[in-house]
Amino acid sequence: MKAKKRKAAKPAKKAKAKKRASKLEGEGSYTATRNYDRGTEKFIAKNKGRISKMAKDAEKALEGPEGKSLRAAERAGRAKARH
Repeated sequence: MKAKKRKAAKPAKKAKAKKRASKLEGEGSYTATRNYDRGTEKFIAKNKGRISKMAKDAEKALEGPEGKSLRAAERAGRAKARH
């Protein structure tokens, strides 16, 4: 009797990592958006019970003595933003 040859098991196919042809993402950066969304979700999860208090504290700061410098910092930040 002849022994049957068994086929060698094929190695499992590895999932290929998606590669971008270019780092340029066009009009918007999907990577930056994902990172921002993840960061926001983490912040909310971490500070879930404190967000209302934080908002009230920020409002008081704007109405208080440091309000003028906070508004100036906001204007400076907006001036640098690309729109």
